[in-house]
Amino acid sequence: MAATVLLVWAAVACAPAGPPAAASSAEDYGGMAGLIEAAKSEGELNVIALPDDWANYGAIMEAFSEKYGIKVNSAQPDASSQDEIDAANEQKGSPSAPDVFDLGQRVALANTSMFAPYKVATFDDIPAAFKDPDGTWVNDYGGYVSIGFDSAKVPPVTDVDDLLEPEYRGKVALNGDPTQSGAAFSGVLMVALSQGGSADDIAPGVEFFRKLKQAGNFLPIDPTPATIESGQTPVVIDWNYTNAHETERLPTWQFVVPPEYPVAGYYYQAINKDAPHPAAARLWQEFLYSDEGQNLYAQGGVRPVRADNMIADRTLDQSVAASLPIVDGPVTVPTPQQTEAASKYLAEHWPVAVGG
Repeated sequence: MAATVLLVWAAVACAPAGPPAAASSAEDYGGMAGLIEAAKSEGELNVIALPDDWANYGAIMEAFSEKYGIKVNSAQPDASSQDEIDAANEQKGSPSAPDVFDLGQRVALANTSMFAPYKVATFDDIPAAFKDPDGTWVNDYGGYVSIGFDSAKVPPVTDVDDLLEPEYRGKVALNGDPTQSGAAFSGVLMVALSQGGSADDIAPGVEFFRKLKQAGNFLPIDPTPATIESGQTPVVIDWNYTNAHETERLPTWQFVVPPEYPVAGYYYQAINKDAPHPAAARLWQEFLYSDEGQNLYAQGGVRPVRADNMIADRTLDQSVAASLPIVDGPVTVPTPQQTEAASKYLAEHWPVAVGG
């Protein structure tokens, strides 16, 4: 990646100069006050693939907008990570292009050339394992893969192998295409572990879904709150925080994080290097990684990336901290190299196994 060019912005007393599009920290705007002023002058922020009920993004967008008076334009809330990248490429140079990304690991690491390095004020508070050293990407929140089910429509799910039983015929959905969606990718990995696979061998997971389709149990529909509440997708493999949120709307909805093979994953936050609102994009990052933003994430049932430090500093809301999911024992978190290898395998074998 080409080195980021740092430009010095000199404030002019009567009329602020334009902030640098390549700013790598708030200091390039003269500090947070300068960044806020520049973002307010842009007046808008374009986000994509952020459902209101995903990781509490509805409340986060509302809080950001109210705090800074910046309009948040939310496009394609149910889109996949790959859809985000495709939209940025298709709308490059347009005022409607995404300013920021929230991506699964596979898609994020395959598209780092599209990101603008930026270090938020709390950058040093984020563990090294969860960020690029230059701030090209930073993990924002994470969770565990779970199996959600409507207890009024199907027997309780206690194990992955249950899903092959006749009672689940035409009822099992995966949140997205694992070649494009971070949630679906992690779901297939979790299933692979249940079948004797590993982060280095996702093949057993693909084979299980082939069997699931052959049995007539796999439902090739992307689940949404609407499909869940209508009964169209009574079993959904998805992140624990998404399934947990559904329990608030559907009293019969339950979920389980398989304790023998837990899979965790963090999402990747990044700025579009061609963002039409570069200052607002950077202010959004500052907000997300502030104590306020991290607490809002936690209220959505996800584990914010700064959680450990905030718990130690007692800045994480105590009632929220107590509700964060805890899994005893080893947890599988694929490395970038394992994700890359698994992604290549999925690209070749997933369409054959489930028919595209």
